[in-house]
Amino acid sequence: MRIRDVVDLLVLAALWGASFIFMRIAAPELGPFVLGFLRAVIAALFLLPFLLVRAGTAELKKHWKKLAMVGILNSAIPFFLLAFATLSLSGGFASIINATAPLWAAVIAWIWLSEKLDGSRTAGLIIGFAGVVVLVWNKQGINLPGALLAVLAAISAAFFYGLGANFTKRYMQGINTLVVAAGSMVGAAIVLLPGAMLYWPGDPVSIKAWVAISIMGIASTGIAYVLYFRLIVNVGPAKAITVTYLIPAFAVIWGAMFIDEKLTMNMVIGCAIILTGTALATGILSPGHRSAASEDDA
Repeated sequence: MRIRDVVDLLVLAALWGASFIFMRIAAPELGPFVLGFLRAVIAALFLLPFLLVRAGTAELKKHWKKLAMVGILNSAIPFFLLAFATLSLSGGFASIINATAPLWAAVIAWIWLSEKLDGSRTAGLIIGFAGVVVLVWNKQGINLPGALLAVLAAISAAFFYGLGANFTKRYMQGINTLVVAAGSMVGAAIVLLPGAMLYWPGDPVSIKAWVAISIMGIASTGIAYVLYFRLIVNVGPAKAITVTYLIPAFAVIWGAMFIDEKLTMNMVIGCAIILTGTALATGILSPGHRSAASEDDA
């Protein structure tokens, strides 16, 4: 990776890590549908002026079907599922589950794009999913009796992120990253609009919640998705989605700093196992690769 790509990766991890804290603040007042809708709308309104100035709308019109699909897979569905999950899970806990996204991306690439899985990558998948079991084995970091559904929602969101990354790789090559980011947010907003209208909160929403969703829409979504799609173009989806390795660290730090969330030993162990498995599954950590590199050096 170039230095610019590394900087993009770190900034993206910090922004997406913060999104879990913003969801924890805003989701109880807005609900999953409204939060997801507003997140997409604010991001779209932020991105569209830049798109009009820098790239125009020709590509947006040409690729609207693909952009809508990216918006559904990579934004609308995960936004709703994660917002629902954070009603019951701490931000740090949900972000650790979200770190399984590269595992799902590897499985989907194997099934859909016929990418090979060697022994170490297969072992990585098994280890990574074992880490999820360890993470949810007891109820630390879980606040409500019905939290099992929230865990399943968070896992499903990670699955859709993996699916969205592979769809982007398969169908969105050569399309301006600003077009992909803005177009997908418009698509996500349209999909979430009916649910938002149906479940719009009857009580007044606090200033704190509005500030949280506004920052999340602009920084943790609008800016973040430009960085993410740019990374997919520059380094490929497998490496770009490894940003999820770093998100839990930032989510835990932001949670401890701003909403007094606690880090438990179960979360540390589960996170370590998940990240080890994910590194193996994506080929970043590979004994064979290291041996080959050593032979080349020799």
